[in-house]
Amino acid sequence: MTAKADPEFNDRCKVEARTAQEFREAIPQIVEQLVASCHLEDCFDHVGPEPIPSREQAIDLIHRACRLLYPGYFIRKRVDQINLGYYFGQEAVAFFDVLSRQITLAIRHECLRHDLPCTHCEERGQEDAIRFMRELPRLRRALAKDVRAAYEGDPAAQSFDEIIFSYPGQFAVSVYRLAHQLVDQDVPLIPRIMTEYAHGATGIDIHPGAHIGESFFIDHGTGVVIGETTEIGDRVRLYQGVTLGALSLPREQVDSLRLVKRHPTVQDDVIIYAQATILGGKTVIGARSVIGGNVWITESVPPDTKVFLKKPELIYQGTKSSK
Repeated sequence: MTAKADPEFNDRCKVEARTAQEFREAIPQIVEQLVASCHLEDCFDHVGPEPIPSREQAIDLIHRACRLLYPGYFIRKRVDQINLGYYFGQEAVAFFDVLSRQITLAIRHECLRHDLPCTHCEERGQEDAIRFMRELPRLRRALAKDVRAAYEGDPAAQSFDEIIFSYPGQFAVSVYRLAHQLVDQDVPLIPRIMTEYAHGATGIDIHPGAHIGESFFIDHGTGVVIGETTEIGDRVRLYQGVTLGALSLPREQVDSLRLVKRHPTVQDDVIIYAQATILGGKTVIGARSVIGGNVWITESVPPDTKVFLKKPELIYQGTKSSK
């Protein structure tokens, strides 16, 4: 006798079907409770006539921008001198359409959230998109210097291509430079979405508001944190686990210090080794200094200074082999 012909099997299926229907009938009540929760002040939602900027589209902008910043690297088709103009034209127009739309949504969201007077967000979105795109040649040159800094600072690097394709530090810095330009243009929300995406992908946390000079190199990179008001000069090199952070503050002081410099300044040609922690807005690491691994610094360091921990006493304890 087959399972389908078994009366006991059929009865069990009917019971399971009725049970499943009973569970599904509970869904409308849950939906009512979720709708009601949108009227509570202690919950967060974005329910209204205007859409919020899209996280997926902000991430898509990163990949579109990389195709403009590194032409030929991140597409499947060949790019040569014959189709180069066509390639840039196609990519630039598509990039403009997505960027202008997301900037418009971000500006409109802020206007509605703060009940601001009309700022002509559609026009401003397109204006800011073109302003951003005019910076792309400059950003290409800046990122080229970062790639060269990585190649010159890492003997394991076999080529510039390897750095562009595979180095997490180069990707994180590329996203940071894109996002920082948007911050300079006072575009809300989108820059932080972009850098937090890079943070999740690489383990490198660079706030888009930080100021970073030319020829910047993060070696390995996992666990690096660079805070919002950090200032970094030219030709600076960081290793994994470095924190350029703020001193902890009482909760009641947080709002009053949002626009105050809270993170350190690192001057030109500084090297900071793994797991070093440098904190505070008044802390300045002088030019050409070398900061050793695992140090904790909350005071300024003069130029041309080496800071390192005293060599610890290591104990080597061997075991005798039994005969």
